[in-house]
Amino acid sequence: MPSHLKIDFVSDISCPWCAIGMASLNQALAQLQDEIDVTLAFQPFELNPHMPPGGQDITEHLTEKYGSTAEQQAQIRDTIRQRGMEVDFAFHPGGRGRIYNTFDAHRLLHWAGTAHPPHQAALKKALLTACHGEQQAMDAPEVLLEAVRTAGLDATEAQAILASDRFSTEVREHEAFYTAHGIHAVPAVIVNDRHLISGGQPSAAYVQALRSIAAQGSTG
Repeated sequence: MPSHLKIDFVSDISCPWCAIGMASLNQALAQLQDEIDVTLAFQPFELNPHMPPGGQDITEHLTEKYGSTAEQQAQIRDTIRQRGMEVDFAFHPGGRGRIYNTFDAHRLLHWAGTAHPPHQAALKKALLTACHGEQQAMDAPEVLLEAVRTAGLDATEAQAILASDRFSTEVREHEAFYTAHGIHAVPAVIVNDRHLISGGQPSAAYVQALRSIAAQGSTG
């Protein structure tokens, strides 16, 4: 009988390494499907919680935040694009273009995770694709609702959520929980509430780590 693992994938829509990490983890889980049974949930983390409506030019933002030059950022984008190709995630050649507030996206993901768990991963993928593959404005309701439709969820219900403050408290509580427990960079993959796998790892690294954790559970 396969071992069971609980996985919480802590991440932000605006993080390109989170897109790589999710795609890589999915490859690993496909490889391990006969060995490990997984309950996977996506948890919120905001890299830029104070980003105003309309966002900010990505080059300007990264220069202000990290002190990197446009040339350095282009090199990093190329690395990210190459890593994306390895896990079948297509990044836009120009990167994200602008960076946006992602709080509403996290509210919708929380809704999907609590009310429609089988669709949460599909919504996460649709949001990541809109952000990193299509340079969409991730604070625009029409963009978020299109991702909802792509994931097979009810856009009317999602629109009502966006027009209210539903799930705001829950998202902030979850964000505070992970920050208080030492998560300050994403993606962070937390297995069985105990084991942390940091960063957008290659699928082989996820396979090795998950097998090791599953073995500990079967022998412990």
